[in-house]
Amino acid sequence: MRKIGLFTLFPCLVLSGPSVAEELDTISVTASRIERGTAEEPGALAVIDGERIEAAKMMNIKDAIQGTPGVLINSKNGGYDVRLMIRGAGQKANYGVREIMVLRDGVPMTDPDSFSRFDFIDTQDIERVEITRGPGSLYGAGSAGGTVQIISKSVFDMDQNRVKLGLGEAGSRLAHMRLGGDIGDSGAFSVTASHRELENDWRDWNEFDTQQISFKHGLMLDDGSILESELSYAQADMQIPSKMNEEEFAEFKRTGEQHDTSDPWQRSGRYSTIWFFNSRLEKEMGELLFKPRIYFNRWDHFHPVTGAINDNSGTNVFGADLEFSWAHEWIGPATLVAGVTGRVDDTDDARKYKYRDVEYNRFSGRLSAVTSDAMGDLLEQESATNTLFGLYALESVQLNERTSLDLGLRVERMRFDISTLQVGEYSWGQADYVDFDAPVRLSTDKEFDLFAPKIGLTYQLDDGLNLYGVIAQSGQLPSESEIQENPDLDAATARNIEVGLKGRSAQWSFDLAIYRTQVEDEIVSLLDGWRTEFQNAGKTLKRGLELNGAIELGHGFTFDLGYAFSDYTFDEFSEVIYGQGNIDRSGNQIPYVPRHQYSLGLSYRHPLGITARIQADGWGEYYMDNANSEMYEGYDLLTNLSVAYETGPHTLSLNVDNLFDKQYAVEAKKDTSGRHSYAAGSPRSAMLTYRYVF
Repeated sequence: MRKIGLFTLFPCLVLSGPSVAEELDTISVTASRIERGTAEEPGALAVIDGERIEAAKMMNIKDAIQGTPGVLINSKNGGYDVRLMIRGAGQKANYGVREIMVLRDGVPMTDPDSFSRFDFIDTQDIERVEITRGPGSLYGAGSAGGTVQIISKSVFDMDQNRVKLGLGEAGSRLAHMRLGGDIGDSGAFSVTASHRELENDWRDWNEFDTQQISFKHGLMLDDGSILESELSYAQADMQIPSKMNEEEFAEFKRTGEQHDTSDPWQRSGRYSTIWFFNSRLEKEMGELLFKPRIYFNRWDHFHPVTGAINDNSGTNVFGADLEFSWAHEWIGPATLVAGVTGRVDDTDDARKYKYRDVEYNRFSGRLSAVTSDAMGDLLEQESATNTLFGLYALESVQLNERTSLDLGLRVERMRFDISTLQVGEYSWGQADYVDFDAPVRLSTDKEFDLFAPKIGLTYQLDDGLNLYGVIAQSGQLPSESEIQENPDLDAATARNIEVGLKGRSAQWSFDLAIYRTQVEDEIVSLLDGWRTEFQNAGKTLKRGLELNGAIELGHGFTFDLGYAFSDYTFDEFSEVIYGQGNIDRSGNQIPYVPRHQYSLGLSYRHPLGITARIQADGWGEYYMDNANSEMYEGYDLLTNLSVAYETGPHTLSLNVDNLFDKQYAVEAKKDTSGRHSYAAGSPRSAMLTYRYVF
């Protein structure tokens, strides 16, 4: 019997599809903007390939990403909403994704203030997903946590034409169509349309549906240049379910259902429409490759949240990225990637309203519940222009046959220009709306400069075995809402030192990363009752290990595993608590991040067209507050199963999430008054999908 060594038993980083050998040829463009193999990149990088994505039902981007070590992702609704953390970055976000740069085909989905939206990403039109962890990505504008790049199916790929239909439990429905073809000898087009819907009748106020349509056009010019453009429209309606207290969470664990919670804000949601356009050119001029890109999107939303209803009639986003790469000689073969990027987000007359239909406690007179999401009287009007301008450059040089060096730098300037007219507010102390005697005008004009250098070295120890080291720094911007809440907030600075080992062979692959990240002025959240406040911590220290990989077992079976150890602490942090003053939290663990995270997967492929995958994930226990006063137990062996049969152009798939019907929380918190809140994880659900490729 063949002996298996230590590195074979513990392969790491990329959660590959069923074939390990195919993963060896995976090309990435996200970390350095240079097309090169994942093993050659000096840093932690994960690529979720098309085969893995095709096997998932892809109702949510979580279906592709979950299980990646160092990446914590969950969904409270099951639709497009996700809470995403990479190496602890993003843990302060109550809603959406913060501190992480999200891109689609190189276009930022992240606003200049670091808020990312997934509402106009068609999850059925994804070819692969690339994730970089930690500072240092050349795409990572104002983002210290990492980068998620979503790459859609190419307009030139004529093998992607399809019809896909899905039907499942809890009112889940899916319909997708993609039609493409040639235009003359040099052009191509594709039209995609998708509908996703969830009723989620196991929980109150938890429906989701979205409609998306996209037109892509590609043109190969006579000189070999490639021009690709896309125009898309999306409508996404999502109800955001309320959280539970301790007694309600215990009832959910007993019954698997959530109804009639004590949360007064039970009519939250986000209902948006988005127009999106982007166009990109690739033109070779000798040793120079010019890659300019322009993009525009306009979005509006109706967004009831805690305390108020946001009604934004339209935000216009304009952006451009002028990139070039130059192949040349410097010590050895080298490539210089450099460019300039700019973006403007302009919002005019966004408004906040009272909830119209509210109930009050008859004894205390305090607001106790909202009964609809209808708008009441005006509270606030706001106009805002957020601008970002940046320069970037990366020199990658092959020093000798075994050694390559990356020298990178990104410099950015971000400016907030916000004008607000307030005629009232929700008073947390009085638990009621308050009208001002006279309108209050506020103006915020603040500017941040971010400096992000990087040095990376890769050394080939042996065929298929690479050692790397990287030192990188990135800044992290506060969001617009955080700046308004606390104008004294500073941008955080993260400095990362990392070493790693990557191995590839025809039967196995692994990646191992060990890192230490020091963050100055980390922006942390303080949960005070229903309200979240933000302040800068002095310093935080994040130390961790990430391990992931796969091995072919023979007879069509592939085993993969992932593990992350995260030791994140406040080095210097004094938490300001109302009525108690400054409380020293130095030495405490950063909450909401488990010290241990794991994923185990087994995939099977049969020559007759049968494929199957079972994956079990686990989050260890974590602290529920900055005080480290209590821990949530996390969960073990949360198991998903997929089985498919393919014959000719037909594929029939069955996906079962939460196979053993565990009742657990995707998020557990405790505020400064001792009140607990829990967001429920979805119970077991199954979906049957049919796909026809033509």
